[in-house]
Formats: sequence, structure tokens, C-alpha cells
Amino acid sequence: MNKFKRNLTGAFAAFPLSVLSVAIGSAYAQEETAESKPKIDLGIKSPIEEVLILGRLQDSATDVIGERMDQSVAIDIITSETFSRTGDSTVAAALRRLPGVTLVDDKYVYVRGLGERYLSTTLNGAVVPSPDLTRNVIPLDIFPTSIVESLSVQKVASADMPAAFGGGHVDIRTTGIPAATMFNIELSTGMHSGSDGDFMSYNGGGDDNMGEDDGTRALSPVLRNALSTYRGNFSPFSIQEAQPGITTAEAEAVNRGLAKELFRDITINDESGQKDLGVELNAGSVFDLWKGIELGVVAGGSYDRQWRNAETVQRGFSDPEEQVKFISDSTFTVDLTGTLGFGLRFNEENQINTTSIFIRNTDDTVSINNFFNANDKLSSGKGQRYTEFEYQQREVTINQIHGEHELGFETIEALELDMIKFLEGLTVDWYYSDSEATTDIPLDLRINAFTTADPVTGETITTTVGSQDRNAAQYRFSDLRDDVESYGWEATFPIELDKFEIKLIGGAENWEKVRYFEQLRFNLGAKTEERAEFSGPLGVLYSDENVLDPDFGYAISVQDATSSYFAANRVSAGYGKLDLTWDHTIRFVAGVRGEDYQQVNLGWNPNEFDGSPIVGLTQAFNQLEAQADYTNGNPVSQFFEDATYSDSELFYSAALTWMVQDFWAQDFQLRASYADSTVRPDLREIASSSYLDPITDVSVNGNPDVVPSTLKNYDLRAEWFFSNGDNFTVSAFYKDIKNPIELFEAAAADDNIAAKIHNADSATVSGIEVEFLKGLGDLTRVLDPFYTQGNFTVMDHELVTGNNADSPTNDIRGLNGASEYAANVLIGFDSYDSKHSATLAYNVFGERLYFAGRNGSPDSFEQPFNSLNFTYSFYPTESLTVKFRAKNLLNEDFVIQRTATDTDGNASDVDVIREERGQTFSLSLKYSY
Repeated sequence: MNKFKRNLTGAFAAFPLSVLSVAIGSAYAQEETAESKPKIDLGIKSPIEEVLILGRLQDSATDVIGERMDQSVAIDIITSETFSRTGDSTVAAALRRLPGVTLVDDKYVYVRGLGERYLSTTLNGAVVPSPDLTRNVIPLDIFPTSIVESLSVQKVASADMPAAFGGGHVDIRTTGIPAATMFNIELSTGMHSGSDGDFMSYNGGGDDNMGEDDGTRALSPVLRNALSTYRGNFSPFSIQEAQPGITTAEAEAVNRGLAKELFRDITINDESGQKDLGVELNAGSVFDLWKGIELGVVAGGSYDRQWRNAETVQRGFSDPEEQVKFISDSTFTVDLTGTLGFGLRFNEENQINTTSIFIRNTDDTVSINNFFNANDKLSSGKGQRYTEFEYQQREVTINQIHGEHELGFETIEALELDMIKFLEGLTVDWYYSDSEATTDIPLDLRINAFTTADPVTGETITTTVGSQDRNAAQYRFSDLRDDVESYGWEATFPIELDKFEIKLIGGAENWEKVRYFEQLRFNLGAKTEERAEFSGPLGVLYSDENVLDPDFGYAISVQDATSSYFAANRVSAGYGKLDLTWDHTIRFVAGVRGEDYQQVNLGWNPNEFDGSPIVGLTQAFNQLEAQADYTNGNPVSQFFEDATYSDSELFYSAALTWMVQDFWAQDFQLRASYADSTVRPDLREIASSSYLDPITDVSVNGNPDVVPSTLKNYDLRAEWFFSNGDNFTVSAFYKDIKNPIELFEAAAADDNIAAKIHNADSATVSGIEVEFLKGLGDLTRVLDPFYTQGNFTVMDHELVTGNNADSPTNDIRGLNGASEYAANVLIGFDSYDSKHSATLAYNVFGERLYFAGRNGSPDSFEQPFNSLNFTYSFYPTESLTVKFRAKNLLNEDFVIQRTATDTDGNASDVDVIREERGQTFSLSLKYSY
């Protein structure tokens, strides 16, 4: 089997090369009839007026040169053509193609070794909400590239960017109004190498194919009302208190009736699944209204579904052969996207655009986790099993309106504003955005069981659920709402004085975020002397007949709900910049930004009926009543002071650019930049209380003493732009971080894991980035249709933990998620007849810290992942495109390693986590005009 898998992998890897060879042959068959290479006008104000270059991706790469040259600080841009060529379907996957950008967990972007809290994200310049259950960080895998025109990553802070800036700022720019009537439709299908067998499934709801639960799994209104009726406690005693006069047996019957309201149709079925399916439709047009005023409209939608199987093995580093987990997952994923945009263009100088976006991403997962621990080792043949069901539905709704206005000659003439002609050239851009992110988890169920297994392979022989375990089935119902309202404006006034070009820039931004999270938890189990254990299908075990039968002793209980919370933050910002250019040679930009920041976080218990539902507030009032005076302060005031955080600061930035021609290239720029920035505590990190992370089950302790991190950012970049479209860039950067906010492991009982927020002493990040685009025709005529594009990053990073951390193994270590190197290399081909194009894209990152050890236990490191993707496109007509994509051709696995040392002092690397990622193949057909 392994030999077959290796041969199959080799065949898949060789297939793209065969297709590429056929395309090359086609190109040279057409070469004799190709008259010349087409000219491309970049529209750049610098002397690069024409470049001779061939190819769609080369066109895309050169199109961004003008924007990069116009920027005052280091910025990297990737366009829709690029990630279409590389086969990247999400914003997260596309961004890793940029220098210094890596991806963690396939959704969190790290820029120059800093991620999550060190990364800010906007959509069309506006702040957007996050569907993450406990943090502000936005998982960028939720945004499909089908709605994106381009992505930009700014790596040095500037006055017009949010002050919460660490590694970089990502701006997602969505597809705009077309210049003319357009229509396209795309159909796609595909398969995954690890998903060619049966999938685990269960009987869900009627709308599952649309990624929406129809109420089948959701918390029953009967249970919701019962929480109020019985004051958050379903014990027979509480039921009798609410219903005086009933017997204990009758109260137990009421309890069993409430248990029946839980979703229990959970017999696992084997399904053959379906091939990946996708459809995308976009249309738009422009209409002349009156006297040159134009109305544009664009609308689009997409639907994708896929089945995936995943196999994961986890091992305890101290005894990897005996303490092991075998995890099998089956996931049905639905992605649904809708967009609608309008544009009103009054003239060349004034326009207003609206953007509306709806995104739904739903994962329906069944997981079986067979594990053996220190008490039940693999060789004993006795183990345990978690059977888990999770239905997670994430949605983002965004509505935006943007305006761009210039007081130019045309506007002044049309409105007869000669009296303010001295303001000619003044531009004002503004926006308003109202958005909401939601995450609904109507089913999060784990069932505990015992197993007998083969003591060598771990293969399960029998599975039983304990008849004395009242907590055998654990239900969680989670609901998140994250609303963001933001608006802002920027005005620019140009001044020309002899050899000087001056721009005076000012603006303001405001945004408010309100977040609500509720998690309700119930346990269901039996307690009977009739049977020692239960076995059989889970749906039968928890059937109505069994649950209602008093002989089985089933009962439902309400668990702690203190993971729920309210949070809000508000930012009011204003900024000003001076942009001065002398003789098209020296450019100096200086700016200052002021921000007022306020944040509040309050944990709450929706099952609390005897005091305040705000966690900790009742205790504060009790302390207030117990003390005779305020000698030790007011505990209620202190409670709210601990729950809030605010600051008001100024942040300075400066950039200097030297621009010359014919310095090894037709255009050369040398940039130097400096900026202040900050990283503030996240939503729940300032609270003194602890909470259970709703995803990882890690007990997290907040810290009201945590303070914002301060960053000093230095950047030096040299850019060469050649007349033939090639370019070459070298950047050096250094970041000095004081009081970096980190999550450190804390002491915990038994096998539990706990963590606490602390400020470390300091951190530094430094490195060099190299980026290039090169046509290969200069080397030899045979390679004329080929080009290569890529980037390399090498970094040094260090964190000094300080005295706040609880016994870290290493007082000085690297930053979480930061690699010492990262590389992207792309080889592209475009035929002379424009009928074929192909791209081979390689990406790799160096070893990076996954989890820091404590009390001498070793750190965990994620191992390098060599990603190789191939895309081939065939254009039989101007309207048709056939595209083949292959991902992870090298069939790499996700691996986490720790170093274990035996009693003799011998060290060895242990794969504590190994997950098969498999290979994906897809085929699509697109029609457009």
C-alpha cells in the first residue's frame, strides 16, 4: 500500500510537467506565426512608458509597479490574476506568496514573524469584524479570492494606518465596478487524495447543503425556557422547588423529558460522499444616465462544497509508543458568497461606490479520537474514545459606501465655483462601513467511551459507554455576534513650488466594535445498576425510548456557563501628513497620528439567577457591604476598573525616498522608514477572571496588569524596476518590542492545560527580504515563454520572557509562529498564441515555535512544510477557459515535534502531532465576455 501511494504521488507530481511540455510544444508550433510581442502600457508617471513582456501573470505583476512606486513606505501587492494562476482559493493562502508572509493553521497570517495580535486587517480600508470566538484576530481563510481584486500588505506603520500595527497591515480590496458590460460563469469539480473512501456522517438538517442548520441541531426553545423556569438547575430538587407538590420520581421524569429535547440522532453512517463541486457567477454593466453621469452595477455569487477525511496521530513525548491518540475526521464544508455593488460616476473627478458582501462558511465534522494515556497504555489493550460532532456556521455581512471627490477643473466649471479656484486639486475620500460577523455552533457534542484495542496497532475491537457516567455526553451551544461600525475621511491638498511638489494630508477615523458571546453547556448520562455498560450505535443508545426509560437512569444537568462574555472597544483617530518631493528625486513624508482607545470586557453567566449575571460583580457588592469604610478602596469601582482599559497616545512616522534613473535599472528607489506603533491587549485579556477557551478547552487567565506593547519599526528597501518589466527588491527590517504580550503556560492539575496572559520583557525581530520577477528569455531563446518570480526571507527573532512568566523552560526563546526563513518560487509559462499558460508554485517556511514548554518540558516546533502547487490553463477561445489545479504535489504532512530525552540522556525527536494533508486536484470551465 505504501509503495502504491509513493508511486501514485510521483505520477501526480510528474503530470503537471507533462502538461507543461505539451504546452511548450504548442507554443513553438505557433512561434513562426507570431509577429511580435505585444506592448503593455503600465500607465506609470515615471519614464517607464512601455515594456515588452508576454503573459497574463507578467502583466499582473507589472501592473502593480506603479502603485508600489507611488507609496511612501514598503508595501507588497498581489492581484487576482496571481492567485488565480497559483490556485489559491482563500485570502490567507494567497497572502503567503508575498515576501515575509507565512501562514499558521491555514488561516492566520504572520508578517515578518509577527501574527494574530500583531496584524491588522481592513476591507477596502474599513475595519471589519471577526468570527473568532475569543479574539479580535480575523481568520483570513473565510474570505474567498473570488471576491478580491487585489491584496496589499503594508509592512511599515504610517499615520494613515491604525496604530495597532506590529508585523503588517493587510487590506483586502474587493472587485469593483466594471468599465463595460461583463458576464462570467465558472463550473468546477475536484477530488482529494485522502477522501477517496467512505465518510462518517449522521442525519442532519434539511438545509445542510446550503451550509445552514434548519433548527434540527439547535438548542430547543423548551430547554431555553426551562433554564429560566428552573433557575439554571435541572436537578430534581430544583424542579420540585419550581413545581411544588410533585414527587421526586415525577421531577426525575420532567428531567428526562428535558433530556429528550437534546439532539440525539447521532448514529454514525458511512457515506461515499461526493466530488467537490463549485459554481461562480458574476455580471456587471455601466449605464449612461444624464449629461455624462454613469451608473455601474456588479453582482456575483459563488457556491462550493467539499468532503474531506483527515487522519492525525498524536503522541506523548515522554512515552510516544504507549501514550498515543489516533484521530479520524470527516468534514463536509459549504462556502457561500454573494456580492452586490453600485457605482455612481459624476465625472472623472467624482464618484460614489457601494459594496455589499455576504459570506457563509460552514463545517460539519464527525471525529473519532481513540487514545491511550499514562493510566491506559496501548500495550494494555484498554483505551478510551471521544466521539465528537461539531457543526460550525460562520457568516460575515458587510455593507460599505465610499466616495472619491476632487475639486478639479471639470468640477469647478460645472458648479461655477471660480471663487474657490485657489483650492483646485483638493481631493476628499470618505467611507462608511457597517458589518457583522457571526459564529453559530448549534451542535458541539462529545461522547466519552471505553475501548478494547489491539495492543500493537491500536485498532479498536469493542466500544462501550459507561452506565454510571452522568457526564458521558457533553453538549455545548455557542453563539457569537461581532458588530463593527466604522467611518472616516481623508483630504489631500497639492501645492507646486518650483521644483517642489507638496501634499498636505489630513484625516480622521472612528470605529466601534460590540461583541456578544454566549455558551451554554449540558451533560447527559445514565446511572443504573441494571447494566455495567452500554454498547451499540449512539443513536440507539440515546434514543427517545432509552432516555425516557427510568430503568436506564438518564439525566440532563446544566454546567457552568461562565465562558460567556460581553466586550466592546472604540477608537477615535486623527492624523496629519506632510508629503514633500524635490525635483522628482527626493521624497520625504512625515506624519503623526493620535488615537483615543477604550475597551471593556465583562464575563457573564446566563444561568445565574440568584445574583448579578455579570461574573464577579455579586462578590464585589458583597465585599462592599461587608466593609465598614472605603479604606481599602471601593471593590465595585475596582471591579469595573479592572474590566476596562483606555489610552490616548500620539504615534510618529517618517519616510525618506531617493529616486533616480539608470542606476543598474531604468528606475531605482531607495527607501528608509521609521514608525511608532502599539499592540493592545485583546478582548478578554484584561479581565482578572479565568475562562475556558471554547475551542481548545484550555483554562485561560486574564491579567488586569497587562499593558500595551510598544514597537519601534525600522525599514530600509532598495527597488530596481527594469525597462523589460523585470524587477528586483531587497529589504532590511528591524523591530524593537517592549512589553510584548504573550500567552504563557501556567500550572494546572492532572492532565489539564492552563495559560495566563503576561507581558514579557522585550522582543526583537530583524531580517532581510529579497523579491524578484525575471523573464527567462534573456538567458536563451528556448526559455522565451518562461519567467520566474519569487521571494526569500531570512529572520532572526528573540523573546526575553522576564519574571512574569511561570517557570518557562527557556527564558530566552523565539517568537511563537516565527520562522528563521521563508521562500516562495514561481515558474510560469505563457504561450505566444495566448492559448496556454502554466504555473508551478513552491512555498516553504522554516521550523517555528508552536508551543513553549514549562518546568523543563521541551518546546514544540512545527516542521517545515514544502508546498508545491501546479496550475494549467487552456484558452480555446477568448471566452472560454479550462483550468486544472493540483495542490500539495509533494504530499507533505503537518508535523509538530518535541525533543524527548530518555533515562540514559539520549535525545530523539518525537512527532507529537502528525496530520495527513493529502493532495487536491480540480478542474474548472469558465465562460466570460
